[in-house]
Amino acid sequence: MDYKTAGVDVEAGRAFVNKIRQSVESTYRPEVIGGLGGFGGYFQLPTGYQKPVLVSGTDGVGTKLKIAQAVNCHNSIGIDLVAMCVNDILTCGAEPLFFLDYLATGKLDPGQLAEVVLGIVEGCKESGCALLGGETAEMPGFYQPHEYDVAGFAVGIVERDLLLDGSAVKLGDVAIGLASSGLHSNGYSLVRKIVQQQQLDWNQEISPGKSLAQVCLSPTKIYVKAVLGALRAKLEIRAMAHITGGGLPENLPRCLGKGQSIIIDTKAWQIPPVFDFFAQKGQIAPLEMFNTFNMGIGYVLIVSPSAVDQVLNWFKNEEISAYTIGEVIQGNRELVYSPST
Repeated sequence: MDYKTAGVDVEAGRAFVNKIRQSVESTYRPEVIGGLGGFGGYFQLPTGYQKPVLVSGTDGVGTKLKIAQAVNCHNSIGIDLVAMCVNDILTCGAEPLFFLDYLATGKLDPGQLAEVVLGIVEGCKESGCALLGGETAEMPGFYQPHEYDVAGFAVGIVERDLLLDGSAVKLGDVAIGLASSGLHSNGYSLVRKIVQQQQLDWNQEISPGKSLAQVCLSPTKIYVKAVLGALRAKLEIRAMAHITGGGLPENLPRCLGKGQSIIIDTKAWQIPPVFDFFAQKGQIAPLEMFNTFNMGIGYVLIVSPSAVDQVLNWFKNEEISAYTIGEVIQGNRELVYSPST
C-alpha cells in the first residue's frame, strides 16, 4: 500500500499548486516577499504608518457551498470567502493587506477547486490584498465525493489614531446603509430548508434570465475600495458594521458605544425581490427575516449628521446604492424598529 491507494494523491496536489501559481501571484502587492510554495508567506509592513495596528479576521462561506456543489458552479464561492473576511476587518478602518485560504476535500478535483481559487484571486484583486498562501487538504472518507469546505483568513492595517471602535459615535448620528448584492453568505440553512420542503428546483427561473441557483450564488459585495476611499477623503465616518449572520439586529449594535442604541426605518430602502420570494415560500414572519438575512443592506456606516449628504454622494459616485436608514438614540446597544416598520 501507499498514500495514493489510501486516497491521497500527493502528485495531484503538486500539480494543482502549479496550476494556480500564476493566478495567485497576480494578486501580489509590492510588500510581498518571496513566492508561493514555502512553509509561510512573507509580507513587509507598508511604510508611512506612525502607529500601525494589525487587524485580523477569519470566516467561511457556510452552507452556501451546498448550493454551489449541487449545481456544480464554483466560480463565485472564492469571492464570497474573501468578502466575508475583508468586509469584517474593514469595519475598524483597516486596509486589507493579505489573505490566506484553507480548502479541504475528500478527493482533489483540480478543475473544481481551481474555480474556487480563481474566485479567491478575483476577491483579493477587488479588495486590493495579496493572496499570500493557503492550504489544500485531501481528506478521503471525511467528505463525500465532490464535497469541499473553505475557510479564509485576512490581515489588514490601520493607523492607531484612525481606528474605528465605536468610541466616536454620538447620539443623533445617522446610519447609512449600503446595498447588498443579494443574500451574501448568510441564511442558507433556512434557504435550503425552504427549497427542500417546497420541492423547488434550483434551475427554475425566479427573476428575468436568472435561475434560483444563480440568484442564491450571487457573490457577496466587497465594499473595501469604496469605503477606504471615503475614509481617505476625510468624510466624517464614526463607526461601521458588516451585516452578516443575524442581520441588522445582531450586527448593527456592535459598532455602538455604551448607552447607545439605534432606531432604523425598514421603509427607507426597497427590499430586493429574493427576500420576498423566500419569505412567501417559507411563510416567514418579517422580524424573523430581519433576524436571519441582510434584507438588502450589506454594510452600514454611522456618520455625523453634517456628513450625510457627502457620504451619500460619495457612494453614488462609486455606483453603490446608499440609504439613510436610521439614527443613534439612547439605549443599551439594541436595534429598535421605527413605528412604520
